[in-house]
Amino acid sequence: MTQVKAGLPRAGVFGKETARLKVSVRKISEVTGFSPATVSHALNHRKGVNAETAEKILLAAQELGYYGEKRINRVKFVIIKKQGFVVEDTPFFPQMITGVEKEARLRGLDVTLTHLDMKSPSFQDQLKELEQDRSSAYILLGTELTREDAPSIRDFTTPVVVVDYWDPELPYDGIMINNVDSAILAGQYLIDHGHRSIGYLKGSLRIRPFVSRQVGFCEALRSAGLTLEKRFEVPLTPTMDGAYADMRMYLAGQKELPGAFFADNDMIALGAMKAMWEAGIRIPEDVSVIGFDDLPYSSISNPPLTTMRVPKQMMGRLAVRRIVSKIEKPEEPRIKIQVCTELVARESVRNAGA
Repeated sequence: MTQVKAGLPRAGVFGKETARLKVSVRKISEVTGFSPATVSHALNHRKGVNAETAEKILLAAQELGYYGEKRINRVKFVIIKKQGFVVEDTPFFPQMITGVEKEARLRGLDVTLTHLDMKSPSFQDQLKELEQDRSSAYILLGTELTREDAPSIRDFTTPVVVVDYWDPELPYDGIMINNVDSAILAGQYLIDHGHRSIGYLKGSLRIRPFVSRQVGFCEALRSAGLTLEKRFEVPLTPTMDGAYADMRMYLAGQKELPGAFFADNDMIALGAMKAMWEAGIRIPEDVSVIGFDDLPYSSISNPPLTTMRVPKQMMGRLAVRRIVSKIEKPEEPRIKIQVCTELVARESVRNAGA
């Protein structure tokens, strides 16, 4: 775990202490039957208390209204990894974390970065350790989560905001990209540039953002009286190297290509473009390509990639602002914020109608 300092806590930053001692350690001891020393060790997450005992004590403390003497002074940014393809091989998320750090510094909060690997044998232990930390609020990066994963992250008792994922059963606020509308804009841009045969560079890992982008892209086609031909729907690994290798295999057995492709993200688009370039396919003269995310090297690719710009730092800032709001007003209802994107026109799309 790597800790990144983002400024010292400011006195009175929330106007009043957000965590008060509601009941005594002795009261919890009486209710649970454990000694005051054991109760104190459990409440402060010290070693020497077995997990079952600690769980009973913490549950009783929660029910009795014990919140501990420490105020929330830290935000933990938790990168939840399931497959690892999407969250490990892209500069998208470091930019979001930069936004978290900048906003946290303004709010007098420290930031800790940590990873939670759902395939690790110690996943449940890692999760329990995070859930029991009452001095921290959490920003959970849920990009790789699916609906069946949601129950495993329902038990945090301090403020939580989930970024890049949403499930109505989660009792947390959410910050996400407006994927459907953004993909409609991307598809419409290709259509407005005279393209009628449009393919789909489809991330083979069907995370929720990709599914939503497919919905929007297909809606743009439907509105124009077009359909997505199955032969032009190309499943690609959502990493640059993986997309490159998969696209090479696709091109080896494909004699005809559409006039344009919409890609689930820039990593996929850039990997596919490299494979097409090596196969002698010119972009945009032969095939136009539009991506999604606007990663830093999308502007210096050959040709520079037309894409949908996601305000990555702003998403991080918004997550911290929601955390602060939930600390100050825990009774507020859940809020789901969808962040809009901006189309960045570069040189990878030609005007086929000119």
